[in-house]
Amino acid sequence: MQYYPIQDYGIIGNCKTTALIHKEGSIDFFCYPRFDSPSIFVKILDYEKGGFFNTSPLFPWSKTTQKYLLDTNVLLTRFYSTKQTVDIIDFMPFLQDAEFPNQLVRVVKCVRGDTEFSFDLNVSPQYGNSDIECTKKSRNEANYCLKIEGGQLFEVKSNIELFENGNTFIDTFDLKEGEAGIFVLGDSGKASQEENSDVSMTVRSQLENTVKSWRSWMENCKYEGSFQNEVRRSALLLKLLTSSEFGSTVAAATFSLPESIGGSRNYDYRYTWIRDAAFTMYAFMRLGFFEESQNFMNWIQDRIEQDLSDGVDLQIMYKIDGSKDLEEKKIGLRGYKNSRPVRIGNAATEQIQLDIFGELMDTIYLFDKYGEPITYTFWKKLEKLLNFVCKNWNSADHGIWEVRETKRHYLYTRVMCWVALDRAVRLVRKRSFPTDLEKWITNKNNIFDDIQKNFWDESLQSFVHFKGAKTVDCSMLIMPLVRIISPFDKRWVKTMDLIENQLVSDILIYRNMNDEIPNGQEEGTFLIGAFWYIECLSRGGQIEKASHYFEKLLSYGNHLNLFAEEMSLSGMHLGNFPQAFTHLGLISAAYHLNHQKMVAKYTVNTAYDLF
Repeated sequence: MQYYPIQDYGIIGNCKTTALIHKEGSIDFFCYPRFDSPSIFVKILDYEKGGFFNTSPLFPWSKTTQKYLLDTNVLLTRFYSTKQTVDIIDFMPFLQDAEFPNQLVRVVKCVRGDTEFSFDLNVSPQYGNSDIECTKKSRNEANYCLKIEGGQLFEVKSNIELFENGNTFIDTFDLKEGEAGIFVLGDSGKASQEENSDVSMTVRSQLENTVKSWRSWMENCKYEGSFQNEVRRSALLLKLLTSSEFGSTVAAATFSLPESIGGSRNYDYRYTWIRDAAFTMYAFMRLGFFEESQNFMNWIQDRIEQDLSDGVDLQIMYKIDGSKDLEEKKIGLRGYKNSRPVRIGNAATEQIQLDIFGELMDTIYLFDKYGEPITYTFWKKLEKLLNFVCKNWNSADHGIWEVRETKRHYLYTRVMCWVALDRAVRLVRKRSFPTDLEKWITNKNNIFDDIQKNFWDESLQSFVHFKGAKTVDCSMLIMPLVRIISPFDKRWVKTMDLIENQLVSDILIYRNMNDEIPNGQEEGTFLIGAFWYIECLSRGGQIEKASHYFEKLLSYGNHLNLFAEEMSLSGMHLGNFPQAFTHLGLISAAYHLNHQKMVAKYTVNTAYDLF
């Protein structure tokens, strides 16, 4: 196969970068040394020049399985035949509150039977556009240094001699029953600087410490409701996408995976969106992970202090280190199933998206309430943002879906502007910060009135996507979630009816009826919309229906309970993968559904709408 289905991959990482590993063992995506760095392997976007790493057993296996070690991001891929069993363990060393090497480690072990393996290492740096120069680093072990154009160093170390005749990679290697082959890719690490270091002993220690570190982190999880496996996996995924160095979090691990096969909507998601990161911190706080929220607060405070020095210039997204240069470029890769262009960078950073102030203020309000009080100095910076909202809430923008073709007056944007001022008012009343509270209350009320008058369509008996629209959008499902409207309000009940009629297919839900895509490109159903829909049902008292739909929706996850951004009606994952937005929606829906169950103390009627 030239391209595997997107959902056939698992992910590993170390809170610095990530790699995608196919369920049959091929490492087809790896950016190094950071999430937003150029790729080392990107076969998932170009099977010819993208680069990959694989050590496949050469016996005809009858079955493969792939799973994570419990409560970790250590991935086990197993191959079975009648005479042989092979385990492949992939991980990146990870330690909490300690230095660790930035490496990708593979351990190949013959559990049963002697086995021959193929060896395919195609290092293709800089998105397949850079040459490498390989030299042997150590006389006593298979330790090689690959020098990439521009001077970057990338080491490959093993307990197996990887080269034949001094300059050609081996094609195969053999292991006897009980033996293990070890491969380490990335930086040198302290141990390899020692001439006589034992790679096997080093990796054994790294694996043990990595497992302990992930499980130690998961001990902080306070969630004890239903669907624990899926919630805990989502938490581990969100942690993987969060930078241990900077405190920021990326929207997804990958770039340019298509929203529509063969289409052009292929964007780079390896950056920190204010919106996505704020929602992620909400999910972390709901589960009891407050250290991540504190680190993000430090990161966003730095952005606000820098960008507000000469007025309000808060971007909608940044690189993980907070830098602002995200120039969008098209690069010469084939694209997943010929979906072109392949893009790096993201031109949406130049857009106006007023909703980000709402998501940000909601997270700051919750952090002050459940984490630790924000400082007065930080509050004075936030006042500038809130005054900016007061001046600009009635402006058109590009909206949550980052429509490039036009600006409109979107309902979601209005709602989140209301949220920004509502949470600010609540925070001021709690903390007694001196401010022009009357101004914020007046604007908050004006926004509310604008929503009720200008986004309600009497003929449709529904709120609408944007001013003048005759359609709804799944982003409107945020309204009862942020408490701008009661889930029992008659206007909302009628809006839910229209959303179900226009957008819902079984439990999957489209973003809208293409009125946000002027060129008419088709796309898959939007997974966070489905989780929002379930949460709306739960908040509206339809607990049995919400619970049943939640179980159905979880069945669309891949073999590791991972989700992309979108999904086709045929069950194919679409868009960048795995997607933080989807997983934080899963956490929020599970949390509120479990809360409603506890309040109602009910038993699910499993006969409900099973067909």
